Amino acid sequence: MRLAVIAVGRLKDGPERELCERYRERGVALGRGIGLSGPDIVEIAEGRGRRSDERKREEAQAILAKAQAGLIIALDERGRALGSEAFATRLATARDSGTGHASLIIGGADGLSEEIRDKADITLAFGALTIPHQIVRALVLEQLYRAMTIISGHPYHRV
Repeated sequence: MRLAVIAVGRLKDGPERELCERYRERGVALGRGIGLSGPDIVEIAEGRGRRSDERKREEAQAILAKAQAGLIIALDERGRALGSEAFATRLATARDSGTGHASLIIGGADGLSEEIRDKADITLAFGALTIPHQIVRALVLEQLYRAMTIISGHPYHRV
């Protein structure tokens, strides 16, 4: 199953980008042996609309143009909390059922449109706090790597 993180906005050079790249590289290396490839990073330009709803609608169109058919996971503060082991199980189940792609979607400063949330198979939150999207990207990549370690039986994840 091919993994992609689709995120609105670009990460600038710096510690956040380096951290994201570290977890992405670890995931690429570990995923090969367990039937997962990627994660690919797809950056979407921020919407240029004057109002929040216009920007979210424009971003949603760009996101949906890049998302492959398969498992859609939206990261949104209105989502539910899911433990790392349950997340790993969800990815493994999708992989084992023949799902070809999983897209993890991170919105921009205005969040995700209702259209994206409606199309998502799962809507996840990293708690009730508002977290900057560049930090959410690092968290998503770390959790993907953690899920891969759980699936493979690697000792990285400890309860």
